[in-house]
Amino acid sequence: MESSTRREIQPGYQSGFANEFATEALPGALPQGRNSPQRAPYGLYAEQLSGTAFTAPRGHNRRSWLYRIRPAAVHQPFTALPSHRLVANFADVPPTPPNQLRWDPLPMPTEPTDFIDGWVTMAGNGSAEAMSGCAIHVYAANQSMQDRYFYNADGELLIVPQAGRLSIFTEMGKLDVEPFEIAVIPRGVRFSVALPDGRASGYICENFGAQLRLPDLGPIGSNGLANPRDFLTPHAAYEDREGDFELVAKLNGHLWRADIDHSPLDVVAWHGNYAPYKYDLRHFNTIGSISYDHPDPSIFLVLQSQSDTPGVDSIDFVIFPPRWLAAEDTFRPPWFHRNVASEFMGLVHGAYDAKAEGFMPGGSSLHNCMSGHGPDADTFEKASNIDTSKPNKVDNTMAFMFETRTLIKPTRFALETAQLQAHYYECWQGLKKHFNPEQR
Repeated sequence: MESSTRREIQPGYQSGFANEFATEALPGALPQGRNSPQRAPYGLYAEQLSGTAFTAPRGHNRRSWLYRIRPAAVHQPFTALPSHRLVANFADVPPTPPNQLRWDPLPMPTEPTDFIDGWVTMAGNGSAEAMSGCAIHVYAANQSMQDRYFYNADGELLIVPQAGRLSIFTEMGKLDVEPFEIAVIPRGVRFSVALPDGRASGYICENFGAQLRLPDLGPIGSNGLANPRDFLTPHAAYEDREGDFELVAKLNGHLWRADIDHSPLDVVAWHGNYAPYKYDLRHFNTIGSISYDHPDPSIFLVLQSQSDTPGVDSIDFVIFPPRWLAAEDTFRPPWFHRNVASEFMGLVHGAYDAKAEGFMPGGSSLHNCMSGHGPDADTFEKASNIDTSKPNKVDNTMAFMFETRTLIKPTRFALETAQLQAHYYECWQGLKKHFNPEQR
């Protein structure tokens, strides 16, 4: 692959007019003045990749022009691949229990397993076919993808590494992603994943609906949360390789494979606003209370997939990074709560401040619609007696949450796996009765 450097560039997933990217691996490879000239430079083919309807409003329209060695249509017919651990239609999963659920990390596979084969669906809602909802997967891999390429027609992929780096080679260039960073691969973009550390694990939110974007800041103003300048898109890079390769596609939850006699990562230049990107969660500008009360978790919102209801998102990606707690006379951890929204949490590093034990890096939890949850007994006692005249630093941690407006349904695998913690409910059983009507 031709080498190139990454650069900081404003993303096209902010409100208002979407920004354009333009990058080329060879000088003059981008046509000037026409997107589809009669003859493209270097004998390349022009191809448009559209992520939204052609008539979507300009500020929401996503498309990129690719100038590639061969069009994406050049491959052999697809045939079905067996996949027993992926789910894309959540009408077919078992009934969802109202219990609080939590899982230990899944074990690393013992057989050679690449990034695609290492997926397993834990939960989700809606369906890929209806282009609504999401699927939540975990991945564990111990082998790089070798002469194998993948694209997902079902939705965009929000990848949250927990252990091990990922080198993601896409049609539009390379993204190097490590724990504490995230990557987003748009629907339909072809890519291959190498494992620089030999093994990797983490989480994936597969978004079937409207594409992820930065939230509006409202009263916060012009700065804060995730800043656009910190999002990175790749420089153009290409592979000009011929041989025996495999192209894997995911469509409506099923995997398909096709023989292809060249690398599909052969885009020499591209311009547009539909592209993969990465973001370092350590750049997040955390907003919090400096007077009293613990604010709603929406102050930790990184990216959102908007729904057809204003102010109600299909998916919120929220993080809980290191931060100062300074509110006085306040119960500082998240209070006990029940939500109309459903929450799937994961832990990248350290410990979560509202759980004393049992929630491990690589593990996950699910608190569904109106399921009561909050701090365990030990955390409650500690937080109730801490000196709140002094600030407290929550450090050495990174947790996140996929929150949705729709019930998150665990899969049969998630309900039957040995990693499901059967005694999770016990963490609240030690909460004692303190009520005394004779004493205010």
